[in-house]
Order: sequence, then C-alpha cells, then structure tokens
Amino acid sequence: MKIRLVKTACVMLTILALAACGKHSNTDTSSSTAEKEYVVGTGATYAPFESENEQKEIVGFDIDVLKAIAAKEGMKLKFVNTPFDGIFTALAQGDRDIIISGLTITDKRKETVDFSDPYFEAAQVIVVPAGSTIQKIADVKSLKVGVVQGSTADDMMQKLQGDNSENIKRFEFSSLALKELQSGGVSAVIADNGVVAHYLANNDTKGIKIVTDDTSPKEYYGIAVQKGNVALQTKINQGLAAIKADGTYNKIFSTYFPAATPTTK
Repeated sequence: MKIRLVKTACVMLTILALAACGKHSNTDTSSSTAEKEYVVGTGATYAPFESENEQKEIVGFDIDVLKAIAAKEGMKLKFVNTPFDGIFTALAQGDRDIIISGLTITDKRKETVDFSDPYFEAAQVIVVPAGSTIQKIADVKSLKVGVVQGSTADDMMQKLQGDNSENIKRFEFSSLALKELQSGGVSAVIADNGVVAHYLANNDTKGIKIVTDDTSPKEYYGIAVQKGNVALQTKINQGLAAIKADGTYNKIFSTYFPAATPTTK
C-alpha cells in the first residue's frame, strides 16, 4: 500500500511539472511576439524641435516627424528626456534605441553612430547686441561666446578660438546662452537658426539681433541609431521617404515654420 501511494505521488508530481513547463512555454511565446517599443532619447530643451509642455509631455517638430515615421512603419515609440551632453553615450550604451534632438550630421559623429537621411536643413547664426558691428562668425574670434555644450557651434568655436579657450562659455541649452547675452555675460551666441528664431519670436529680445553669416556652411539634421543597426536605419529612412512623398512632412514643417520653405538634401 505504501509503495502504491509513493508511485501515485510520483505520477502526480510528474503531471504537475509537465503542466508548469507547458504554461511557462506559452508565456515565453507571447512575450517574444510582443511589439517592440523603441526608446527615443531627445533633449527636451530645444524648442521648437523638442521641449516639454505644461503636462510634461515631450512635444515639437522632431517629435511629430518621428511619430509620423513610426506610423508609416508600424513602430511603437517611447520618448525619454535625455540631457544633450550625454545623448550619444546613452545611445552607445543601449539605453536608447534612437536619438533625435536637432542632431547635425557630421563626419565626426558618423564615426560612432549611423544617421538617417537628412530631415531638416539648418545653419549657424550669430546673436549679438543690437549695436554690434559683427558681420560673420570669424569676427568673434577674440570675444566671449556662448554655445550649447557638445553642439556643432561648440566645435566651431573650438576650431576658431582653440580647444582650451576660456572665451567659450558652454550652456545646457540655447535659451540660457541667449539670456546670458542679454545680461551682458557673453558678447555673442552662436546657435542653430531654427532655435534662435523661435526664441526671438517668443521672448522679449529688445537689445539683441541676429546676424547671418552667408559663408557658414549648411547643416543637416539626422535621426541617429547605434552604429551597424542597418535594419532600424532602413525602417526610419523608409518612413521618412513616405512622409515626404505624401505631404505629411510639409504639413508638419509649415506648422512649426510657417514663414519658411522646407529644404533637405
């Protein structure tokens, strides 16, 4: 009798074990087929490209463009506010799948990330006191200049003034640099035209003006993915081409830049 009870218990344990294994297998299958959520890093202090609204939602031109791309490609996105000076590191470490933050495509950056096709044409402009005689970027060589840390303007000033120049004053975002100019803390600010135009249109900018340097090269923004992630780069490019072709891109552009004409490579 004792032997029979032991055998029965063993059979029951075996059945329970098999059932548990079968249940675990079903769970694994459902999770593996779940829709992937792409984590997007963006520095939300760069209006009108990306910023936080009153509800702490990340909004802006870049956000709308990437959402439109995602809709075409069936991609699920999660936007995460990421400080600009650490945004490339976050991508390299795998903490972000995609980064979009008014990123100028440069040869130096292409060594460590892969960019999408260009989606916005930009240029560096100079913001100076209204009475300034500065006419081009080269004129600020000996002046104290405000730039966003890690930006192409930062690179430009390092080439012009030297890597260790004490006259380069770095800020987390452009609006801080422009406020510093208004308070007399710097003699000029170099920044992207779209951001500067937005700031001037939405703030009291009495006493400062924009100077456009026609010799400054055109720049193009791109969406970045980890180096070698060809599949994701291709999806983004396909979606970008689709929203350009059906007029979605132009509609988004005119919402944020009504006085300009969209131009990309």
